[in-house]
Amino acid sequence: MKPFCYLGRLVLGGALICLPLAMTAQTNTTPRPKAGTQEPDLAQGNRQNASPMTASDKTFVREAAQGGMAEVQLGQLAEQKATNPDVKKFGERMVTDHSKANKELEQVAERDGIPVPKKLDAKDQMLKDRLEKLSGPAFDRAYMQNMVKDHQHDVTQFEHEARDGQNTDVKEFATQTTPILKSHLREAERVEPETTKTSANTGMR
Repeated sequence: MKPFCYLGRLVLGGALICLPLAMTAQTNTTPRPKAGTQEPDLAQGNRQNASPMTASDKTFVREAAQGGMAEVQLGQLAEQKATNPDVKKFGERMVTDHSKANKELEQVAERDGIPVPKKLDAKDQMLKDRLEKLSGPAFDRAYMQNMVKDHQHDVTQFEHEARDGQNTDVKEFATQTTPILKSHLREAERVEPETTKTSANTGMR
């Protein structure tokens, strides 16, 4: 019986030794990429899934940034030079609301790699220079007339981007900002006739 028991222990021991080796082989069955291939780049996949940035989106961002910067600087002029309390209050609102919107737009532009202007363009600079030379009711009237005109254009521009824009970030910015611009336009249309009456009463046309 002893030879038989000894042989049995050898067989059993061999089986136990082979068992871990078999388990190890099973855990290493994950296929490796073939030579010359690369594993998927998650960041690259995310970039490919990002919403498109069209030429129209980029133009909107640049023009919106330019216009927003002008609104802030002209609003600061109104804070300093306006004589009508409603005009002064409107200028203060322009500085507050457009400064906030400008920061939000800068974040969108930076995230999507769109350069934005850092100074007024020739048209806006010319308007600012003209307003700086005015005072009293003449300033109030010229400023508010410009605000009505600008915000009519802005509302149309933002509504178009909110409806037809392709880039998700830009489209969302336009959608969220449009109601604010419409509110600005309503207020400008309310205040502007008051400045015209004041100018007429003072003989300043």
